[in-house]
Amino acid sequence: MIRNDLRNVAIIAHVDHGKTTLVDEMLKQGGIFRANQQVADRVMDSNDLERERGITILAKNTAAYYHDIKINIIDTPGHADFGGEVERVLKMVDGVLLLVDAVEGPMPQTRFVLQKALELNHKIIICVNKVDRADAEPQRVVDEVLGLLLDLDATEDQFNSPIVYCSGRMGTSGLTVEQGPDLTALFETIVNYIDPPQGDETGKTQVLVSSIDYNEYVGRIGIGRVERGEVHTGQDVMVCDYHGNIVPYRSKLVTLMQIDGLKRVPVESAKVGDIVCFSGIEGINIGNTVCALDQVEAVPFVKIGDPTLEMRFLVNDSPFAGQDGKFVTSRHLRDRLYRELLKDVSLKVEDGRSTEEFIVKGRGEMHLSVLIETMRREGYEFAVSMPKVLYKTSETGKKLEPIEQLIVDVPSESVGAVMEKIGARKGELVTMNPVGSRVRIEFRVPERGLIGYKNEFLTDTRGEGVMNTLFGGYEAYKGEIVRRNVGSLIAYETGEASTYGLFNAQERGPLFVEPNVPVYEGMIVGYTTRNEDIVVNVCKKKHVTNMRSAASDEALRLTPPRRFSLEEMLEFLSEDEILEVTPKNLRMRKIIMNNSMRMKQIFRNKE
Repeated sequence: MIRNDLRNVAIIAHVDHGKTTLVDEMLKQGGIFRANQQVADRVMDSNDLERERGITILAKNTAAYYHDIKINIIDTPGHADFGGEVERVLKMVDGVLLLVDAVEGPMPQTRFVLQKALELNHKIIICVNKVDRADAEPQRVVDEVLGLLLDLDATEDQFNSPIVYCSGRMGTSGLTVEQGPDLTALFETIVNYIDPPQGDETGKTQVLVSSIDYNEYVGRIGIGRVERGEVHTGQDVMVCDYHGNIVPYRSKLVTLMQIDGLKRVPVESAKVGDIVCFSGIEGINIGNTVCALDQVEAVPFVKIGDPTLEMRFLVNDSPFAGQDGKFVTSRHLRDRLYRELLKDVSLKVEDGRSTEEFIVKGRGEMHLSVLIETMRREGYEFAVSMPKVLYKTSETGKKLEPIEQLIVDVPSESVGAVMEKIGARKGELVTMNPVGSRVRIEFRVPERGLIGYKNEFLTDTRGEGVMNTLFGGYEAYKGEIVRRNVGSLIAYETGEASTYGLFNAQERGPLFVEPNVPVYEGMIVGYTTRNEDIVVNVCKKKHVTNMRSAASDEALRLTPPRRFSLEEMLEFLSEDEILEVTPKNLRMRKIIMNNSMRMKQIFRNKE
C-alpha cells in the first residue's frame, strides 16, 4: 500500500539556521491557522527556555496540508547536546529538509544531522534559507553543501538532491534565488520528491516508538509511526524491544491520537505511515515496538549515543536552604530526576553514595544546564557539583577520553589568542580557512579542555567569535590540563554584605555580590587572579566614632559586581565547590563551608 495522501519529513539544520521560523510559515500557509489568527513567533518552541535561548531543545511534531496531502513535519533540535532527539525522530520520516543558512553555510551540526539522515538512506531536499539577507551567498553555500555530501559518501541520488531557495522570515521560496510570493515551490518539491509512506496494510500491527511525552493525567504517551497493518483504540498489544532490554509484555492502547497542526486529535484507528500518539501502556519507552498479540516482531532501532559528562545533584544543605524552593527533599529530587528519564533518552540517572546524592549523566554542558534551569523554574531547590567527563578503557587497558570537534569562526586579529588557549588545552589543529575578514579554524580538543573555555573565548574575540562543538569519538588520554587559574574569594561569616566590607574585599579581585545581599560562611563572593583561595570579610562594618559617622560609607566607590549565567557558574566551579540552585538565586559555595574545618582538610590532603 502506498499512502499518496501523506508525506513524513523532518527539518534538520545547525543551531539558528531558521528551522522553527520556516515551520511557522509552513503552518500558516498550510491552512493550520485562520487568516486573522494571532500567532506567536516560533510557535513550535513551546517552552520558555527554548524561547529565551532561541534554540529548539525537544523534537516537535506538527502537520500542514498542501491541497489534499497531509505533510507531517518534525522540527528537530540543532544543538549537538540534543543529538539523541535527532537520531530517534529520523526513524519516523521518509525524507529530510536540510536547511542551511545562506550566509554561514554548512556548520558542524549540519554535518552531524546530515550524516544520520544519509545512514538511514533518506531522500534529501537542500533548502538554502535566509536568501533575503544582504550578505547572502547562496551559490557558495550550495557548493559547500555538495562538498559535504561528497565527504559523507552520499549516494548518487542523494548528491543530485533538489535545491530550494527560501526565506523563512518572509515566507517565500523558489527553485532559483528569485523568490516566488509564497512557499509553493517548497511544498511542491516535498510532495513530488519525498516518497510517500508505504507498507503492508493487511499485515499484523507494528508501531515503532520513536519519542515519548508525559502527561500527569494519562502518564506516558508513546509517539511513533505505524510500520505495518492498522492500529485501533482499545486494541490489545504486545510490547517488545529490538535490543532485548525488556521481556515482551501484554498491554492495551487506551487512547489513540494523530497530529493536526499543533493539536492532537483523537482517532479510532490509523494506517501504515501514520504518525500516532497513544497512551495506556505503562513503562513504554523509546525504541520499543508495539505489535499484534500473535506476531511479536521488534523493529530495528539505533542505539542512542552514550553520555559524555556527569554531575552530582545534591540536596541543598546551605544555611539558606528551604527559603526559596517548594521542592527541597531528597524524595522530591529523586522523583523529578527519574521522571525526566521518561522523556529524555540521552540522560542517565543513578543513585549516589548517600540518599541525598544522585549522579546525572548527559550529552554535554548545555544538556545538563537546561535540565537544571527547567527544574529551578518548577520550584526545585538543590545543589550541583562541577561537571566531569566520563572516561572509557580500551581493550588494551588504555584510558580513553571524549574528544570534541571544535569549529571556531573568529576575526583575523584574534587567531593568535585562540590558538594559544586551545594549545594549552591539548587541542590539535585540523584545518584553517580564511572567510573574508574572518578565519574558520577546526580543532580536535578533549571535552574536559572545553569546560570553562567559552568565557575566555568571548573575551579573546571581543564577543565576535562563534564556536560550535560536535562529539568526535574517544581517543587516548591527552594528559593533565590546568582547568582554572583563578582562586575564589570566600565569605568569612554569615550576615549581610556591607559597603565597607565589599570595598576592602574588591582589592583582592572582582566580586559577585553587592551591598545588603545575604551571604554565609563558605559562600564564594568573588574571585582573585592569584591561583589560591582567600577568605574575606564582606560583612565587616566600620566602627562609628566621634570622628567618623556610618554615613561616610556612602563615599566609598564600589566596582559593579560580575554577573555570571548558570553555564558560566558551572564552568567556574572547582573540585571542592558546588552550586546552590534555588528558584530565586544561584550561589557558588565550598563543599566544606566552615573555614577552619576546610583548612584542616587541605592540610590533611597535603600530608
